[in-house]
Amino acid sequence: MSETLDILVFGAHADDAEIGMGGTIIKHVEAGYRVGICDLTFAEMSSNGTPERRRMEADSAAEILGLTMRSNLGLPDRGLFITPEHVGAITEEIRRHAPRIVFAPYWEDRHPDHVACSKLVEGAVFNAKLRRYMPDKPAVLIDQLYFYFINDMGRADLMVDITTLQEKKEQALLCYRSQFESSLSEEDAVSTPLNQGYIERVRSRDKLTGQRRLVTYAEGFATRSPFLVDKFMTK
Repeated sequence: MSETLDILVFGAHADDAEIGMGGTIIKHVEAGYRVGICDLTFAEMSSNGTPERRRMEADSAAEILGLTMRSNLGLPDRGLFITPEHVGAITEEIRRHAPRIVFAPYWEDRHPDHVACSKLVEGAVFNAKLRRYMPDKPAVLIDQLYFYFINDMGRADLMVDITTLQEKKEQALLCYRSQFESSLSEEDAVSTPLNQGYIERVRSRDKLTGQRRLVTYAEGFATRSPFLVDKFMTK
């Protein structure tokens, strides 16, 4: 049985959404909105951790975030391409949950899978509204597609104040100990940018983003569509 959502967030890997917009997710959940995350892959190519452990970590993070649902499409890690099959799988997920708003990674990032995820979701949002595409499933028109930042920060078109939620966001990130744990005592563990103070860098980025609007912490977002306003001021 499908669950209708207000917001559906896509990431190439579990932890992408938490890095880029964990505070924003929590803020909307606490306001009563139904939020879900769809991870495209099981991150089976990660240098540390296993797909099984990543699934458990994702479940733990989902509890902290308060998600309505979390799914995984099981697409190949480091094998995300703009193919009809991959676009179709994401389109099906959008139609299954009929969200009002969709989020995807920013279209520029050092990780190729994040870039591919961005393009795939953008294509799927477009296809989701076409009634003759997958005609056995009702078409879904998304109100707005936004892009969140993971590794590389682009120009933020808008930002969300997460000052009171930064600590809880970091609690969700700490669920991914296989990725962010600084100790390399586990067998076969290797040093990566993620376990060399990555969470501290995320905190610094959120602080720097917030500084632009004089709040302590904020998450930035980009959009390809201009905002429509009736007037810039109201009496």
